[in-house]
Amino acid sequence: MSFSLRRLNLEEMDRAAIILRTAFDERLPWLAGLHTPAEDRAYFRERVFSECEVWGAVDEELVGFIAFRTDWIDQLYVLPSWHGQGAGDALLEVAKGAASSLQLWTFQKNTPARRFYEKRGFVLVNATDGSDNEEHSLYRWSRR
Repeated sequence: MSFSLRRLNLEEMDRAAIILRTAFDERLPWLAGLHTPAEDRAYFRERVFSECEVWGAVDEELVGFIAFRTDWIDQLYVLPSWHGQGAGDALLEVAKGAASSLQLWTFQKNTPARRFYEKRGFVLVNATDGSDNEEHSLYRWSRR
């Protein structure tokens, strides 16, 4: 499978929201249905696109995306059928290329995501107990 990388525009936020929901529901089934598709689309159009630089991995259509801002990765999702094809790595490199350090939160229960980030140089710096929401892990990466 091959893909190209490019910055996404506002019209592509609905597709990014679908990718988020598809990947999220597969990896985190206990949280499936937490938001409606309309809520996801609104969040991407009104918050993600306005606050982040959003890049996509595109085959014939969008197959994954990363949303990042100064020092933070807010979103990184790839369609499950594209896992292991290099799209996540390539998208992560876009964000790393734009920053000297990055942080991100991931769910503690999302072991595949935690392994993905750890293999790419992210270090666990904090883990929450879930008392204010779900249990999360804060990771940090710095250019050496």
